Amino acid sequence: MTWRARIAAWRWPGIAFFRLRLFFRGVFLLLALATVAIALSVLQDEKELSHRNYRQGFAKTMGQVAAQLRHPAGQLALLNPAASSSAGSVHPLVLPFSALDFDDHNKVEQAVEMAGCARQYPDDAALCVAIGSNPYAGGFVYVVGHAPSPPPVAHEAGEHDLALSSRLRVDVSLRGRRFAWIAPFEPEPATAVNVIRGRLTGFAEDADGRVLPRPVRDFRGWLWQSGPCVDGGTVIDTCARRAFFSVRLPVEILHDDVVASAHPVWPPADMNRIDVRVQWLAPGDAAPLFDSARPGATPPFSLADLSAQLLPGETLQLRKLDGKSAAPLATIKGAAPVTPPTSSWVPQAVNDFLGYAVRGLLRRLPIEDEDVPIEATETIRTAAGSYELHGFGDERSANRALALVATRVSWFVVAMLLALALAWGAIEWTIIRRITMLSKRSRAVTAAVVADDKAAPWSTLDIADLRSPDELGVLASNLAELLQRVDESMQRERLRAEREKDQWMAVGHEIMSPLQSLIALHGAPDDASRRYILRMQQAIRVLYGSASPSEAFESTTLQLATLDLDAFLAEVAANAPHAGIVDVRYDGPGEAVVVRADEYPLEDVVTHVLQNAQRHRRAGSPITLRLRADEARATVELHNEGDAIPPALIDKIFEYGVSGAQAGEALDAHSPQRGQGLFVVKTYMAKMGGTVAAENVPGGVRIVLTLPRATG
Repeated sequence: MTWRARIAAWRWPGIAFFRLRLFFRGVFLLLALATVAIALSVLQDEKELSHRNYRQGFAKTMGQVAAQLRHPAGQLALLNPAASSSAGSVHPLVLPFSALDFDDHNKVEQAVEMAGCARQYPDDAALCVAIGSNPYAGGFVYVVGHAPSPPPVAHEAGEHDLALSSRLRVDVSLRGRRFAWIAPFEPEPATAVNVIRGRLTGFAEDADGRVLPRPVRDFRGWLWQSGPCVDGGTVIDTCARRAFFSVRLPVEILHDDVVASAHPVWPPADMNRIDVRVQWLAPGDAAPLFDSARPGATPPFSLADLSAQLLPGETLQLRKLDGKSAAPLATIKGAAPVTPPTSSWVPQAVNDFLGYAVRGLLRRLPIEDEDVPIEATETIRTAAGSYELHGFGDERSANRALALVATRVSWFVVAMLLALALAWGAIEWTIIRRITMLSKRSRAVTAAVVADDKAAPWSTLDIADLRSPDELGVLASNLAELLQRVDESMQRERLRAEREKDQWMAVGHEIMSPLQSLIALHGAPDDASRRYILRMQQAIRVLYGSASPSEAFESTTLQLATLDLDAFLAEVAANAPHAGIVDVRYDGPGEAVVVRADEYPLEDVVTHVLQNAQRHRRAGSPITLRLRADEARATVELHNEGDAIPPALIDKIFEYGVSGAQAGEALDAHSPQRGQGLFVVKTYMAKMGGTVAAENVPGGVRIVLTLPRATG
């Protein structure tokens, strides 16, 4: 087939041709869009919830920080914003109290614990070095602590060698000067059972390290030992127990600063340069039972510890409300965000890119009150003054926390989209592609058949690559086999039609010659045989040279003329016995009923119906031929008594090839039924403008012929 023929045969198949493919692709596209839309909707809701929770959490954090700073431990941090410690020494802290009642064990221990000024050491030891918040309390340095210790060895009165007793050693370095005291234990009567109580009498050392013989009057100290054995023993007199000491150090330089001015600067500006070292020594030269220079100590609470309560990006500013300085006392920021661990099978670059994309998407999702700054202010009032706590939140912290979760969840969204893409691709490759190929090839075969009717290539459908054991492969195979069988049937039908045409031509040629002789013998107009010979000639002319009887009848051209149907039917009924049909009774109106018809084809119509009634009527029963007419139509009813037409055939008996044999009737070997007579009736009636119908009536069958009446 040429390309011009192909173009002429091709036409747009319409949208319905692509409906199945569009349906599958649309479903998967909608699933992908729905997955993304659900993810975005959930992400926006989570962002709004996260921001609301962050604002509430930030306000709660500010409240907790303010409550913590109002506590004595927090006030200690406020009073010591720049507190620090160096290796081997301790710097004193300003207490939120004016002074310590160091003589009372319970009061001093309670005050130290409440203020939280103690540095915690391993093995359940602690030390607090502090000064009072009121300079007029004397400018003393307080040393309070406890450590595990065996029962202390008392210092004997008049003994100059202090190394023979348990003792406390304190060294203070301040402004280039050094102060040192050794305070041996001197027992006093206990106030309770299993309690050791005694004084710590302080002896100062000179610049050369010699102990002065007289104790320092303003040096005051106490030691209490009580409680169970720290090693779990039961012998109280020999086991190590918790020893609590409380000492007031008279530092002359600090005392001079207080008395030198009516408004002294307190606390001293160089507090962070005051180094204090405390040792609790056993008798002899053994290692100290406790040494403040021991590594591993945990410093007390400070403002820097508040950063642990802040999220990345959050900031706290502390300012003292004294009107003297506008500079913040301290600025505390949240720790830097921790990079979450990534999966070992996900490349870091991919994870970073996905996190960056999620954070960018979060920034673009609109929520309510996103542009409102996140801030809060609290006022801390203490005995030493009032402080303002101002906090700044960072919405990026909420986005950052949400992005970490969203990044992990996004892998599931990506996995779902990949699964949809894989399912889409699998269906496209295994089903849609094959359907498309089969459709294109089928249309190509159809176009080829339409373009070339003489050699329709029904069996040229190539499905070699589409064969498979699944449903589509079976369908393609069956279609190819069906087309091959159709091609074979068409070839057989073409050969049969050619043989039939040759046969009809031969039969027509052989019959026409005898009929010419017969018409010469029966040429008289009143000869009854002449009528039948003329009908035979007409039938031969109709069938002669046609490919098939059905085509011959359908292509026949009738010569319509006016005809008195009443007289015509009366003559047909009278001549019926000559055709072997007896007892035909005609019931007519007795007046002319003029119609337009061809006489000989109409006689064939009536004769075929009578012959059909003859075969099916009950033996001995008549055939009634009745004519009724109105102004527009003439109706001929042929009724016979006998078996009814099967319901399955009543609408098909006028089709070519349908005969009584299909209803189970016996065939006559001398007059085989071909299903041709009633087809001729239907064809001729249609060409004359009439109709024919069959209906079952009580006791028999009625055939109704209708013709239009002639006008003018």
